[in-house]
Amino acid sequence: MRISIIIPAHNEEAYIAECLDSFLSQTHIPDELIVVDDNSDDATFQIASTYAKNHPWISVVTQKSENQHIPGKKVVDAFNYGLSHASENELIGKFDADIVLPPNYFETMLNHFHSDEKLGMCSGLLYIKKGENWLYENIADTTHIRGPIKLYLKACYEKIGGLRSGVGWDTIDVLLAKFHGFETLTDDSLQIKHLRPTGHGYSTKGYKAKGEALYKMRYGIVLAKIAALKMAWQAKSPRLYLQVVWGYVQALLKGKERFVTSEEGAFIRKHRWKGILSKIT
Repeated sequence: MRISIIIPAHNEEAYIAECLDSFLSQTHIPDELIVVDDNSDDATFQIASTYAKNHPWISVVTQKSENQHIPGKKVVDAFNYGLSHASENELIGKFDADIVLPPNYFETMLNHFHSDEKLGMCSGLLYIKKGENWLYENIADTTHIRGPIKLYLKACYEKIGGLRSGVGWDTIDVLLAKFHGFETLTDDSLQIKHLRPTGHGYSTKGYKAKGEALYKMRYGIVLAKIAALKMAWQAKSPRLYLQVVWGYVQALLKGKERFVTSEEGAFIRKHRWKGILSKIT
């Protein structure tokens, strides 16, 4: 199985060298790595270009997008731009520029994909630094494949119709993979350093967008409120709950276009309720 990795990068000069060094240190080097410099105004392009000059399997492309931070959409659009320049390989990775992989990451990933023909997505787990220690970034269940470290079987990626351009893309892909009969796997032996904790720079508008995403995923108002409550609890912010719910209600009133079909939505709600019930029984 050949591997293509896409790294969307916007103003990542503080992290991208350490990130790319971890790719160079792999026991199994990816066949292709494309850095998408997304309208950076720092040294991201220059740093990435130095790596590309010295390593033929690394390349850099540039995309001009809005300077405004648009959660979800900006990163997916940059990823899609990079993917349009990629080779036709069996595994497709969307990785962030602020992560550091353990040396055996892709060797282990390949072993998992070779061992299970139904495996559609796979990853390790993200850790953030707290004092002198690296601790699990506890904003998602350990079975969830996080946005900064997505690795897809191409057949799965095509079946789910690619990534949705907006907040929630890194949840809907997992749910649609399951809907289409693919397995997903997180390997807790693979600890990835996340140099910049998730949520950095999120605004009120961003949290409302999370509520809109729940609507687009057809959660229904009850599941959306439960999800909003979980986000608020983790962030220790009651206000966040109101922002997420208001984002959902606004999307409902405006009749926003959905991410999924009615059939897919029914599956998602059933899957979510099953997960909730399993935790309280």
